[in-house]
Amino acid sequence: MSNKWILGARPKTLPAAIVPVLLGTAASFEEEFSLFPAILCLIVSLALQVGVNYANDYSDGVRGNDGPARTGPTRLVGGGLASTSEVLKASLIMFVIAALSGVCLAIITTLWFIPIGLACFLGAWFYTGGSKPYGYRGFGEVSVFVFFGLIATNGSFFAQLEKFAIQPFLLSCVTGLLSCALLTVNNLRDYENDKKVEKRTLSVLIGEKASRNLFGLMVITSLFLSLLVCLWHVWVMLVLIAIPPLYRSIRIVYKANDITSWNNALKSVGILQISFGVLLTVGLLISS
Repeated sequence: MSNKWILGARPKTLPAAIVPVLLGTAASFEEEFSLFPAILCLIVSLALQVGVNYANDYSDGVRGNDGPARTGPTRLVGGGLASTSEVLKASLIMFVIAALSGVCLAIITTLWFIPIGLACFLGAWFYTGGSKPYGYRGFGEVSVFVFFGLIATNGSFFAQLEKFAIQPFLLSCVTGLLSCALLTVNNLRDYENDKKVEKRTLSVLIGEKASRNLFGLMVITSLFLSLLVCLWHVWVMLVLIAIPPLYRSIRIVYKANDITSWNNALKSVGILQISFGVLLTVGLLISS
């Protein structure tokens, strides 16, 4: 894969796909762990994340929303690095990989994963695809919370034990909120450009100040929900180590006012997301 395809895959967004699977799987360690379902869950999550990134690039490129005036990273279509047909093909390849892995997972666990997977594919495509993309009608954060929080984490746990539990549900809310926080910062960075091209993201709808406050609420709530898991796994208390990067992220987001500071904010939130994932995973494994 050439550098442009790595760029188009948006590597900085991949923790949003990895962390939910890690936590959902780690939550099952106390009772049972099987490597193959865990690998399949990770492949599905990563392939969907990369696939939706390519699909977003394609859809925005077709609409002309990611042109030279864009303040964020260069996109494949908008930046002239690849044609729309090439990006569409790359997106479909990733979706096929996710689908095949998902079918294998459904065969060895439950066929209910098939309709759930179909919902994920539809959600991924119509986020920015179609004539009325829901991602540009203020529902982006909701979809991220559902797909990269509730479904990814609880689904990874269910793939191991074929049941649900309160601990992975709390963890799924944590991962969902952190992914929403990352999306909120991304939308704040693109705020002015999105208003110009009539992308009605949640940040555009509620304004910059409210979006910054929402970000702070998301990350702080993630910490409190993580601490609730200590009722079952005391070593999850390790997540308190993430308080400094959490405070740093809030401070950077509240002060950000140009492209450089917003990119620093995105980097800070990415580090925060990884920190939560590593600390919670280690805490769960030690407590198992």
